[in-house]
Amino acid sequence: MKVKEMTYVALFAAVMGALGLVPPIMLSFTPVPITLQTLGVLLAGGILGARLGGISMAVFLLLVAAGAPLLSGGRGGIGVFFGPSAGYLISYPLTALFIGYLLSRFKTLKLKNILLINLTVGIFLIYLLGIPVQAFMMNIPLSDAIKLSLVYIPGDVLKATLASFLVFRLLKHPIINKQFSKSLETL
Repeated sequence: MKVKEMTYVALFAAVMGALGLVPPIMLSFTPVPITLQTLGVLLAGGILGARLGGISMAVFLLLVAAGAPLLSGGRGGIGVFFGPSAGYLISYPLTALFIGYLLSRFKTLKLKNILLINLTVGIFLIYLLGIPVQAFMMNIPLSDAIKLSLVYIPGDVLKATLASFLVFRLLKHPIINKQFSKSLETL
């Protein structure tokens, strides 16, 4: 990995940490908070591409596991991977990887394509891993965990829309577009 790529990976791990500074919205009926860090996952996959986006999220999770309080609300340590949010956290690298990969398949990126990928694949993958782990950790039926997770959908739609707009605008920038093109060649 080149120094420039390592810098981008570290930068997006730092972006995730910065998004963790925004206090979580705690809900009375579920221990999984509403955070802005999903936005960072969607941005990493969209801007860095599959490989670097996935690596940046893995680096972020390694920092969290090492005890850095980078999750929203100042949470960190290996214990967060044994709680109701564990599935959502574990989905971060996979989601960034898939978003980057799918966006690389388009010849020209249009806002509607980015939004479609973020809304369907991005949010779906996070829920696909997050909801079953939440149900298991809370010892509730999967159907109940799905019902609890419906409250996250409006916020996730807003985050996916914002991420899509930012990715679309940033990829028009010559320096970022150049990096994105190079990261796609390595797939």
